[in-house]
Amino acid sequence: MKLAQAKLFLLCAALAVFCGSARAQLASSNLPILVITTDDGNDVPDEPKTDAHLGIIWNGDGNTNNLTDPFNHYDGKIGIEKRGSSSLDLFPKVGYGFETRELDGSDLNFPLLGFPEENDWILHGPYSDKSLMRNALAYIMAGWIMEYAPRVKYCELVLNGDYKGVYILTEKIKRDKNRVDINALNPDENTGDGVTGGYILGFDKTDDLFQETFPSSHPPYPGSGASTFFVYRYPEWETITPAQKTYIQAHMDEVEWTLKSSNFKDSLNGYRKYFDVPAFIHYMFIQEIARNVDGYRLSTYFYKDKESLGGKIKMGPAWDFNLGFGNVDYCIGPGTSGWAFDFNDFCPND
Repeated sequence: MKLAQAKLFLLCAALAVFCGSARAQLASSNLPILVITTDDGNDVPDEPKTDAHLGIIWNGDGNTNNLTDPFNHYDGKIGIEKRGSSSLDLFPKVGYGFETRELDGSDLNFPLLGFPEENDWILHGPYSDKSLMRNALAYIMAGWIMEYAPRVKYCELVLNGDYKGVYILTEKIKRDKNRVDINALNPDENTGDGVTGGYILGFDKTDDLFQETFPSSHPPYPGSGASTFFVYRYPEWETITPAQKTYIQAHMDEVEWTLKSSNFKDSLNGYRKYFDVPAFIHYMFIQEIARNVDGYRLSTYFYKDKESLGGKIKMGPAWDFNLGFGNVDYCIGPGTSGWAFDFNDFCPND
């Protein structure tokens, strides 16, 4: 069944790419049509989010959606901003992050395009990936074997009357019962079992993130002059308390010193004490199948729940595979031998 679903997905995606590239303007599509109009009529800013209206035309999978049809799925307020790093400067097609909102501006949880209801969403605009499939395919595969992977749905985007092309609606990575299902860590949980989770951390570019990070005690590999920084993803750096920072920093330091120790394979006090091993294996499968040049080092997430709820570190969710599946001409990307996790053997100066 899963193989059949994957084949159907690839066929639909290929048709979407063909149809999307064949027309400069949009009249109809077999994909849902998202029509966004900013309140002030200006382009969407990088940040902060600007007020806008979102109308969605979706007559159900397999049916034609016409731009002239009424908004029959969502017809309401959102806040929207551009998102991305290098893509904002390099590509004419950019991504967007948006929140579904009530009329008063508060969060509105809504089941967009059949996803579990939430209020934080991503419109991913593949540009360097001309197939438009790499992220979606990786997330679908990850969803088969991992605890959670962002759901995906192809759609058409019209912004301020301008057709922007085929986009992928996906879920923003966040703590939620239908996304990263870990305990909500409240500001008053600063001692005992309460302070032990849940946390979402990551690795990413840190040029603009120094307030949001803490450093590892170890270089990324022996002899490196660089540093590795953990990024606070949840709680975010504006809301995480000093006691919670102290706990998670000390915990990660303990984990890394264990990995550096001579008995790191010990069944009781080695890495198994801290890591959900199957979660790491499944995450590695996705990165290696995609031969992801950014894998393990950028757009990388991992999370930890309270000790009373297991407390082990789990890798994921999978994120950002635009440069996977051979879509680069440098470092490990084009190759088919070796391992993506040996990145520094191929690019020792990165």
